[in-house]
Amino acid sequence: MAVGTRTDGGTGGTEVPALAGVPLLGSLLDLKSDSLGTYLRAQQQHGDVVRITAGPPGLRAELYCVFSAEGAQQVLAAESVNFRKDNAFYQELRDSFGNGLLTSQDEDYMRQRRLVQPLFTKRRVDGYAGAVAAETRAVVEGWERAPGGVVDVGEEMMRLALRAVARILFGTDVEATVDVVDRCFPVITEYVLRRGYSPANVPRTWPTPGNKRAAAAMDELYAVCDEIIAERRSGDTAGGEDLLSLLAAATSTDDVQFDAAELRDQVLIFLLAGHETTATSLAFSLHLLARHPEQQARAREEISRVLGDRMPQAADLDRLPYLTQVLKEAMRLYPAAPVIGRGSVAATEVGGRTIPAGSDVILAPWVTHRHPRYWPDPDRFDPDRFTPEAEAGRPRYAWFPFGGGPRACIGQHFSMLESVIALAMVLRAYEFEAVDTEVPVSAGITLRADGPIRCRIRKAGTGRAG
Repeated sequence: MAVGTRTDGGTGGTEVPALAGVPLLGSLLDLKSDSLGTYLRAQQQHGDVVRITAGPPGLRAELYCVFSAEGAQQVLAAESVNFRKDNAFYQELRDSFGNGLLTSQDEDYMRQRRLVQPLFTKRRVDGYAGAVAAETRAVVEGWERAPGGVVDVGEEMMRLALRAVARILFGTDVEATVDVVDRCFPVITEYVLRRGYSPANVPRTWPTPGNKRAAAAMDELYAVCDEIIAERRSGDTAGGEDLLSLLAAATSTDDVQFDAAELRDQVLIFLLAGHETTATSLAFSLHLLARHPEQQARAREEISRVLGDRMPQAADLDRLPYLTQVLKEAMRLYPAAPVIGRGSVAATEVGGRTIPAGSDVILAPWVTHRHPRYWPDPDRFDPDRFTPEAEAGRPRYAWFPFGGGPRACIGQHFSMLESVIALAMVLRAYEFEAVDTEVPVSAGITLRADGPIRCRIRKAGTGRAG
C-alpha cells in the first residue's frame, strides 16, 4: 500500500524498477515508434510502477510510470496537490492553445473553474441535445451518397464532433469556424507534439519553417475566435444561448469576468478537448460494433425499442443502458486520452515504490484499462463489463477515460450525451460491417488512428452490410 508523501526527500519505498533500453538512448526509439506498446510492455515485465529512460546522456528524460488503478487514484485524487501539470508537454500546450481549463493551475484554474462550472450543469448540458441530434441527422443523410457504401467513420465522426461543439460554442457562427479549425488544428497539434516530446527545442521566435507554419496557423485560428468574441462583447448578440455568449456573461461571486484573451483561451481548449476526444470514442464504438454483429444487433434492438422513429433526447440516456455500456467498453479499449502526465512536487511512495521529487510521472489509461487484475481477457470487446453490478466490483480508477480527482474533465457529461445520441441515430439508420478490421493507433494529444477506419454501411433493416 502507498504510505503517501514526505517532504524530507524519503518515503520508505523501494527503488523503482527500470525498463531495459539500449545503452545510449534508453527506450527513446521504442517510445517514438510505439509509446503505447512500450508502456504496456513495461507493466507486463516490471509491474505497476516502472521507470523508463529516454534520450542521450545530458538530455535524458526519466519517466516514472504508474499503471495500477490504486496508483492512478493516488496521483489524480488523493494526493493530487503533489502531482501538478508541470512538464514540457503542458507548457507547449499553454503556449499554443492558451491557459484555459485544461492547462491552467492554482488560482487561475480555481477562478476559471468557478466561472465555467455553472455552464456545465446537467440541466444546461442536456439543453444541447437538440444541436447534437441536428448535426448527426445531417451526417446520416449525407451517407446516402457514400461512394460504394463505404464511409471512414474516423473522418466522419471527427467532422460531426467538430460541428457539434462549434455549434454549441458559437451558435450561428459554425461555418465561420469549422473550416479554420479543421485546417489549423492539425498543424498546431503536430507542432505541440514535436516540441513537447523533444529533448531540446529552438525558441519559437526563430524563423524556422516549422515555427512559421505553426505561427501562421495560430494567427488564423486566434483571429477568427477574436472576431466572434468581439461581436459577442459588442452587445449586438447579447443574451445568446450559445456557450461563448454564456462564457462572456459569466460572473463569479467576486464580480469577476473573463477578459477577451481568457475567453479565447477557454474557447480554444473547448475546441481541442471537446471534439477530438468525443470523435475518437464514437469512431471506435462504431468500429467495434462493425466487427461484432451480435452486440451491434443488441444495441440496435434497444434503440428501436426505446426511440422508435422519434429524435433522441437527453432523458433517453438512462433508457439506453446497453448502448452506454458499448460506449464505455469502447472508451476502455480506445481511451481518447491514452496517456496523462504530471510532475511530482515531493518524493512520494506509490505502490511501495519511491518516486523522487521533481519527476515526470506518467499515467496510462491505455495500460490500466487492459490490466488483467481488473479486466479478465482484457483485449476482448465485452460491453457487459459495464453493467452496474460489474462496475461496482472494480476499483474506481480501473476505468478513467475522463481523468479524475479535482482536475476531472468538466465536459464528461456533455461527451456522454453527445456520444449516446449520435450512436443511437447512426445505428438506427445503418448497419455496419468493418472494412478495416485492424486499426493501428498512436498517442498524440489524444489517441489517433494511424489510418482509415472504414465501414461498409447498409440501410438498417435491408440485410447485412456489404
